[in-house]
Amino acid sequence: MDLNPLRPAARLTGLLALCQLLAGCGSTGYYWQALGGHLDLMRQRRPIDAVVADAATPADLRAILRQVQDMRRFAVDALALPDNGSYRSYVALDRPYVIWNVFAAPPLSTTPREWCFPIAGCVAYRGYFRRADADALAARLREDGDDSYVGGVPAYSTLGWMDDPVLSTYVRWPQPELARLLFHELSHQVAYAAGDTAFNEAFATAVEEEGVARWIAAQGRIDLQDRWQQSQQRRAGFLQLVLGVQQDLTALYASAASDADKRAGKLERLARMRQDYQARKAEWGGFAGYDHWFDEGVNNAQLASVAVYTALVPAFRVLLHEQDGDLPRFYAQVRRLAAASADARHAALQAALSRQPASAPAPGPTAASAAATPPAAAPAH
Repeated sequence: MDLNPLRPAARLTGLLALCQLLAGCGSTGYYWQALGGHLDLMRQRRPIDAVVADAATPADLRAILRQVQDMRRFAVDALALPDNGSYRSYVALDRPYVIWNVFAAPPLSTTPREWCFPIAGCVAYRGYFRRADADALAARLREDGDDSYVGGVPAYSTLGWMDDPVLSTYVRWPQPELARLLFHELSHQVAYAAGDTAFNEAFATAVEEEGVARWIAAQGRIDLQDRWQQSQQRRAGFLQLVLGVQQDLTALYASAASDADKRAGKLERLARMRQDYQARKAEWGGFAGYDHWFDEGVNNAQLASVAVYTALVPAFRVLLHEQDGDLPRFYAQVRRLAAASADARHAALQAALSRQPASAPAPGPTAASAAATPPAAAPAH
């Protein structure tokens, strides 16, 4: 099952404002809900070793957590991701998502609104630990005339400030999806550019793709490879559809058409998008994994929530390819970009896109990197 089209494992902006709170730099309700929600999560952590050893732990969860430990070792040994306390503890939550992110965009723009914080910089969403709080903000934004969208998020990262736990919100996902989320989250501890959501998320997505491809190769299981390829093909089809509509609407909104014509064109294009999706579902044999996304009622904010995670991924694939798949060298290059000015950073990424070969490098180990990838322990199932 393709459980989440965006895989957002998004940064919780309020969490990065935690340092502000501890320094006495903020006291708004938003900051306090972020601080309280996170500390509550931290209080519930149990070391995975202890959960596995507990006789009361269900056998299936025990097996899954052993898989997580294998994936965590692979992340360090094969992907050069941080070796620290993150994702070595477990929390069982009583809800389907850990936070809910709110996205917003003007009615005639596909550029998302941003919220800015002294430490985190500006980000294209606002996260809440309670769905009701996210819905309330989304409603206020709609009242002010914006398009808004609330998306559930299974995981978030403190960027290495704290030891983030594994959560029940995603632990029972299919193995490749679980691995991709862990690799994505850990990559945010490697490089982070304050205020540049598109850069941060595209880098993490590129690492997750490469990481899962190498992890599957190390398992030596054809069934995992086949399921992963099918999932990737469906995801690529979904993204092609969504990003195509976003580009069409961006051109429409920038045109000389009247606002009334732009609004009418928006409705027509979004309606056609739904028809196109039904055609893709038929090609996929009726696969309905993205139905929930369309059921929300697509608008500019929802389109922006996809683009912010994916638009720059091809540039990072090119950079990794140019490093012959050497992840430590790739990480060093990305850290240099993160430290540069936003203009210089994005100029470098656009230059990378211009060097993209006609057949773009696909995620997966190069010959050199595959040979250097150590085998991982076989998953429990």
